[in-house]
Amino acid sequence: MKRVVCAAVLLFALSACGGDNSTDSATAEVAAEDAVTTTEEAAPTTTAAPTTTTTTIAIDETNLQEVLLDAQAGDVIEIPAGTYSFDRSLSLNVDGVTIRGAGIDDTVLDFSGQVAGAEGLLVSASDFTIEDIAIVDTIGDALKVNEGENIIIRRVRTEWTGGHATDNGAYGIYPVQTTNVLIEDSVAIGASDAGIYVGQSNNIIVRNNRAEFNVAGIEIENSFDADVYGNVATNNTGGILIFNLPGLSQQGTTTRVYDNDVSANNTENFGHEGTAVAAVPAGSGILVMANDQVEIFDNRITDNRSANVIVASAFTVGLDGGDSDPTFDGYAEGVYIHDNEFSGGGDDPDSILRILKLLLYPEGGSLPDVVFDGFVDESKFVDGAPLAENRICVQQPGAEVLNADGSNDFAGAQVDTEAYDCVLDPLSAVTLDIS
Repeated sequence: MKRVVCAAVLLFALSACGGDNSTDSATAEVAAEDAVTTTEEAAPTTTAAPTTTTTTIAIDETNLQEVLLDAQAGDVIEIPAGTYSFDRSLSLNVDGVTIRGAGIDDTVLDFSGQVAGAEGLLVSASDFTIEDIAIVDTIGDALKVNEGENIIIRRVRTEWTGGHATDNGAYGIYPVQTTNVLIEDSVAIGASDAGIYVGQSNNIIVRNNRAEFNVAGIEIENSFDADVYGNVATNNTGGILIFNLPGLSQQGTTTRVYDNDVSANNTENFGHEGTAVAAVPAGSGILVMANDQVEIFDNRITDNRSANVIVASAFTVGLDGGDSDPTFDGYAEGVYIHDNEFSGGGDDPDSILRILKLLLYPEGGSLPDVVFDGFVDESKFVDGAPLAENRICVQQPGAEVLNADGSNDFAGAQVDTEAYDCVLDPLSAVTLDIS
């Protein structure tokens, strides 16, 4: 039988959670003393199904953690509207639990006073849903889900409210080593690494979210079979990143990025020195690095000052794996870019791209919409040419492609659009057996 655990903040919320309004005054006083300070006093009205057993608890930091520790499969932990302050991490280790707030801006877990823990909420469980809640101002990652299956993150806001800064936590929404992942209708603001990140995972949909003022707005890293669509990525350093990095449990492939609005991702890079995202040029719209079988189509990509789309190997930023990961394939292969809407961009590039612009356009101008660093794996060539499925193909009437000639220290950088005039087979849609 499903239990609904309603974390109420005032005694009159008992009626909203199916409780008994005849509680005596002594109990009311205890409940009031235990209740955490909130910005909104009334819990939202909910109607429980007739067969649902309801438990009502006045929460503070300790009590909410106790609820999470005592949770059972099938429990729905409801947290009414209000701002709840915590000074240490929360964690959940039980499969089959739902955490539900009253709204993305109404139920807020505030960690601005956090003194202990590496996350706001750490979940190590499967069949987990979290929705209609905000997690703000954590020391480290806001919401981390580790090694679970069937994960739904819906209408969740993670934010560092003081603005973007290197001291902010690294990740906002952060499932890693997970399978069957849905992230939708959520908001991520201010992460010093990635706002929405899915890493070392399989079977992923990231849709209809907003990522703003992160280093990486949305990042799919070392993951298989991902669909990223319907999102807005703006004011990040890089809008949408599809990465493979060495030294991880798997190297990913097969990602579709489509029907997104990726605009003005021109925020200075505030990532921690030495991290992979610290090398992302400010002004990167969509950036593919060392990843294969990526299809980028039907997006609106505008005004990203370095380039609207960048395709790069890991060698450009010195992440080839070396002796620590000799099997790592650092090349980007099988990338198909087609039918996007491009405008603006390339006018004020960052990093090495700034130098290339000065060399190629000494009297002014902008870099092309698509920039390829030029690294190719000649060991895979047949008859002196890459296999058809490994090519970088661009079908964008009116758009140009810059080959930066990175393998030759950028000495022969040139616009060479015709070399990438080819077509790849479209990738299949991702389907999830969750809703």
